[in-house]
Amino acid sequence: MKSKLPIIFILCITALCSLASVTTPLPYREGQGGESVSSKPKKGRGGGSRIILLHSDELYHNQCIHREAQILVGNVRFRHDDVILTCDSALYYESSNSFDAFGHVVMNQADTLILNSDVLYYDGFDQLAMARYNVVLKHFDSRLFCDSLDYDRLYNLGYFFQGGKLVDGDNTLTSEWGQYSPPTREAVFNYNVDLRNPKFTLLSDTLHYNTGTEIARIVGPSNIDNGDNHIYSERGTYDTRCDRAFLLDRSIVSNKGRTITGDSLDYIGEGAISKAFGHAESVDNVNKNMITGNYMLYADSLGYAEAADSAVLIDFSQRDSFYCHADTFKLFTYNIDTDSVWRVMHGYHHVRAFRRDVQAVCDSMVYISRDSCLTMYHDPILWQDGQQLLGEEIKAWMNDSTIDSTYIVRQALSVERIDSAYFNQVTGAIMRSYFRGGEMHTTVTEGNVLTNYYPFDSDSLMIGLLHAEGSLLYLFMENRQVTKIMFDGAAEGRLHPLALIPPNVRYLSNFQWFDYVRPVDKDDIFNWRPKKPGTELKPSIKRAGPKRNRDRGKSENISH
Repeated sequence: MKSKLPIIFILCITALCSLASVTTPLPYREGQGGESVSSKPKKGRGGGSRIILLHSDELYHNQCIHREAQILVGNVRFRHDDVILTCDSALYYESSNSFDAFGHVVMNQADTLILNSDVLYYDGFDQLAMARYNVVLKHFDSRLFCDSLDYDRLYNLGYFFQGGKLVDGDNTLTSEWGQYSPPTREAVFNYNVDLRNPKFTLLSDTLHYNTGTEIARIVGPSNIDNGDNHIYSERGTYDTRCDRAFLLDRSIVSNKGRTITGDSLDYIGEGAISKAFGHAESVDNVNKNMITGNYMLYADSLGYAEAADSAVLIDFSQRDSFYCHADTFKLFTYNIDTDSVWRVMHGYHHVRAFRRDVQAVCDSMVYISRDSCLTMYHDPILWQDGQQLLGEEIKAWMNDSTIDSTYIVRQALSVERIDSAYFNQVTGAIMRSYFRGGEMHTTVTEGNVLTNYYPFDSDSLMIGLLHAEGSLLYLFMENRQVTKIMFDGAAEGRLHPLALIPPNVRYLSNFQWFDYVRPVDKDDIFNWRPKKPGTELKPSIKRAGPKRNRDRGKSENISH
């Protein structure tokens, strides 16, 4: 026996050294009595399926160090149901149906999911794999990188909790905590979520992402940067393949000082097209205006915008905001990528506008920013305090959102209300009015001019009615009241005493006072009130252009 002791001692030392070479650099899970947690008997969740050891170059067992563990070294290979696991070395706990794998660990599940790591703890009863250090989870074309990942085979769910990165095509997602479900291909990321794509960046605190559809589902405060466009949303989806988002809960798209908000948004990255639905609004903080409506479209690359369904254009560049409603507004931009950019705004139909100092109605309107000209069509009417202007067409030139001058084409009529019974009236073929500080100071009327004017004496007493006609009339105003009228050239007129005004002279033949049509406040612009039947303007007689005579082969003018 004494002669055999050195041999036994050497064998023990050799075994310990072999064990140390396997276990010294590799981490163990802490347990009682120096045992790995895997060696502790437990009741599993997933049934009684046993782990099968398929191969190992070497197998050791040392009861002093690991009472329950078999030490496996070299080309270790396990199988558990449809899972094949390979590694450099392992501690195999047959009684607890578990093992600890070390070095080049690869877990292959049904050839669709591959898990790589430096270390893996596997419980066959619980069907739980805990991978540590340089972990890579591969599923189809997706790669999940982290240092700590637990994979629950019972629920087919993997989750990391010390930071991770998912690479899926052009998308790279990082977060502090997350989980991935291979059956649904759905990933959930939490805390400092960062989704990067060559076209955009998405930052959030919570994000769901599907590797099959490449659609990100926003479930918390999120910010998306797409070129010059910035999106804020708390709920919605973002299709990363086609760069398109469907956003809810008053999401916001902003671009170069313009923001678009709506109960729901449809955003298309290609062309930076935004569609807003429900209480939509587009605010331009640079030019101090906004458009609201229940439907809105804005194409940033084209400079095109459209608003409908209770659409309102609001200009807040002045002390008093200007409100204009139409069934539909459309904005077109020209020379968008040059220094000579200019825009055209169309509004139709049932246009009504209100500001405390000016109001207007018409069927349709066009505003051209190049010359700051607003044109109103089809029975347009413009009011300023007690002054009413109307005609077949009204052009108004603006200066910083304030009227600078107006030009009324055909059947022009200017009415100034003195009181409920007396009105100063001027009518003619065309009428030009000029404003100073937003107030009319001079009006020039040309072509078959007729006027009814009530002059006052020095004691502010009304003298009578001056009825006159001529070809050119100048009318001067001060403090929004007529102070002087003057004909240029031949004119005929008669002053009727106040008590002897003939009934057929009191009003011009085309006189109308449309106060019942006039908007009374910013909310009244939605209430369309047409003119009373028979008071609409009848189009003036026009001469048609040349028309070819088919029989004679020549042109002739035809009058209608």
